[in-house]
Amino acid sequence: MSKRAQPSPSTSKPKRTKVASDQSSLETFFGSSPRLNTSPANSRVGKGEINVELNAKKIATPDVIDLTSDSEPEPRSDAPPQVDLRGLTSGVVQHSPQTPSWRPVLMKNDVAALPNYQPLGVDLFVYDVQENPWLANEPAPYSFLVHALVTLSGTRSRIIILNTLTNTLRTLLNWHRPSLLPSLYLLSNCLSPPYSPVELGIGSSIISKAIQHISGLSSAALRRLYNSSGDPGDVAFEAKSNVRTLVPHPPLFIVAVYESLLKIANSKGQGAAKQKQDFVEKLLVAAKGEESRYLVRTLSQNLRVGAVRTSILTALARALVLTLQPSLGGPVRDYSSYHATSQSISSVQPLAAEGKKVFDPARDELHEKFIQAEALVKKVFVQHPNYEHIVAGLFNGGLDSLEEHVPLTVGIPLHPTLGSPTRSLDEIYDRLGDLPFAAEFKYDGQRAQIHGVRGGNNGNPSVHIFSRHLEDMTTKYPDIVHLVKCIFKDQPRLQSFIIDSEIVAIDPADGGLKSFQELSNRARKDVEMSDIKVSVCVYAFDLMYLDGEVLLARPFRERRSLLRSRFPPFLPSDKGAGRFDHVESCESDAGRDAIEEFWQKAIESRSEGLMIKLLSSGTMEEDGTQKGNGKRKQLSATYEPDKRTFAWLKLKKDYVVGLGDTLDMVPIGAWHGNGRKAGWWSPVLLAIRDPSNDCLVAVCKCMSGFSDAFYKEMVAHYSEGSDNCSRQPLWETNTGGFRPDVYFRPHKVWEIRGADITLSPVSLAALGLVSSLRGLSLRFPRFIKAREDKSLEQASTTDFLAQMWKDQQGNSKATVGDADDYDLMDVEVGPEEIAGGVEELVDFEP
Repeated sequence: MSKRAQPSPSTSKPKRTKVASDQSSLETFFGSSPRLNTSPANSRVGKGEINVELNAKKIATPDVIDLTSDSEPEPRSDAPPQVDLRGLTSGVVQHSPQTPSWRPVLMKNDVAALPNYQPLGVDLFVYDVQENPWLANEPAPYSFLVHALVTLSGTRSRIIILNTLTNTLRTLLNWHRPSLLPSLYLLSNCLSPPYSPVELGIGSSIISKAIQHISGLSSAALRRLYNSSGDPGDVAFEAKSNVRTLVPHPPLFIVAVYESLLKIANSKGQGAAKQKQDFVEKLLVAAKGEESRYLVRTLSQNLRVGAVRTSILTALARALVLTLQPSLGGPVRDYSSYHATSQSISSVQPLAAEGKKVFDPARDELHEKFIQAEALVKKVFVQHPNYEHIVAGLFNGGLDSLEEHVPLTVGIPLHPTLGSPTRSLDEIYDRLGDLPFAAEFKYDGQRAQIHGVRGGNNGNPSVHIFSRHLEDMTTKYPDIVHLVKCIFKDQPRLQSFIIDSEIVAIDPADGGLKSFQELSNRARKDVEMSDIKVSVCVYAFDLMYLDGEVLLARPFRERRSLLRSRFPPFLPSDKGAGRFDHVESCESDAGRDAIEEFWQKAIESRSEGLMIKLLSSGTMEEDGTQKGNGKRKQLSATYEPDKRTFAWLKLKKDYVVGLGDTLDMVPIGAWHGNGRKAGWWSPVLLAIRDPSNDCLVAVCKCMSGFSDAFYKEMVAHYSEGSDNCSRQPLWETNTGGFRPDVYFRPHKVWEIRGADITLSPVSLAALGLVSSLRGLSLRFPRFIKAREDKSLEQASTTDFLAQMWKDQQGNSKATVGDADDYDLMDVEVGPEEIAGGVEELVDFEP
């Protein structure tokens, strides 16, 4: 879950990041006068959300030795129970005029190597999980988790990554169960589920001051370290390597580190920044060796390891299969359809040398169990994304009853179904053939998952609204909350529901659609009904849950029929309340002429295009056609959470070949890739020429349209330290509010296609030509090809970009916002799909 650096604080937009709230400019990480983030952290934790104990007896463990003579901050009366971080041993502390008064005398090397743990990346059936890796009766040390992180950061092999994660979780399951949940969160680089955010609220200045305080290094020395490494964790490791103490510190434990991070997140009010810095210092003082590096990377929210959510869930499932069921708790069974037996594990043969396959029925049998368990764990997680509930369910009954213990629940968002891009109606008919489908307007709004359940005796309904990234945005839309309560009042039989929809800005007079620009002008949280100036309509397009029944397995035709019959269009009489309607649609049985006419209507409207949805399940050829004798592929019309399916196809205006102008743009920088793109440059910062200032000016980030082969070529061409790539801006470019990890030597020209031109507070391109406050950016930029025939002087200009925007204004298609600012979505996509990101600000895209 590592994140890239965001624009500077003066231009940055609200983030969906859940761990740190002020990581906006790592380039100023060790600045001489950094800006402290003193805003209160969001400490909302749902009932029962954070419970490290997991029904196991809590072990009281020492945490961090306090070497400071300063007084501890007073605990807040409303804060959760605190882990005692004060010193538990005594030591001789000497002072010198060259060091801070509290620092220990430099006598013993405090940077010890990691304990001699056995390798984690080895084959699952070679790893000895019965060997206790730490002292008996002690909790899991943080150094063990760091050992896993070091292994992960040193490989790109998916096999080694999965083996490392699986062996790590197996060890915790066998030797210290209470560390499992904190480890899952720390490996995921978050502290809570996305819908119940716990934000560290920690700025780069707090971390840099903490490192400076415990190391005694000057800010200039820290800046030199950062300039040479570019990674805050590396800086902490190097700075801490010179710190020596008289008395060794007790080890950090996984549970204690996690609880310390929760304490940081819950520090708020006056003096919160100082409190947070004190906690960070105490963690760093006790950290040894690599622990310092990964503690700071966790605080900076950039672990830089190749483990993403899919890998963690896969590893959890495999670890559970290999963990005998009685040790998980719950009833002891003689047979389990998921869990392995000690006999089956011991009978697996070691892997043959040189990668040669050996016939091994026992390994094949366990591999089948892996597949079943992985499918189960992923299915449960995408419908109920809460590690605490899943781990508790596993401890209560193992894998066999996991779905029963952790069901789809109103009030907890499920991951949305994702659509696959297509480029023309011809391609849609080639793929679907005669299979029935519905074409729906793809509105230019914000995707919203609305949960409603009737209350208890007072009947007051509970309403939650979640974004496509599962963030709780209920307080952003009090008008929709009021709308849902009116629907419950109007329908006495209605008990509960989950609806997938699009929230769109409308004209309150006639209900006409407005652009996303209007919607983006609304405040983002804690909105009062009296403050609403932009009216909205909820355009519902799917129903996943109704009156206690899960509808995911029903075909879309049935779900849509229930949606339309149980939830007719609704207009509350209350002034300012939101409206409810169904998406405008056209079915394939009306004929191709009707679909083409509907597509033309979408092009001329304020919608983004069409969503094509299969009404009933069917089969097609693997090559996308229904005819012939080739291999058949099943297309399901069920609701598939977190899957990019061909049963949902996106036909967007910018995907259609020949629609709109392209831009010739220059790559001038990039960020380190995440997940599948770790080790590559993604996204890439693109610029155009500014003739008036005789320089290149950044326009947008691009991470779509590249093939894997092109990514590899890009890494080779723009290798760090080469003449084409630098951590410092050596070339004459204006990056505006963008802060890339590295800068490219401008000498290439790429052809780029986008959806719209947007006004942006980050880009400075064409500033003054269309707006005195904002530049222009490109929405949904997509790489077409490299233009080897063009020089930098032939790149598109700011004047050309401004003219495109003015032409677009005449067509009423302009939008506003940082739609070019993408983030990675942890979903697996096929090579034929446009890989890359989804919008961070604009969460409307199915």
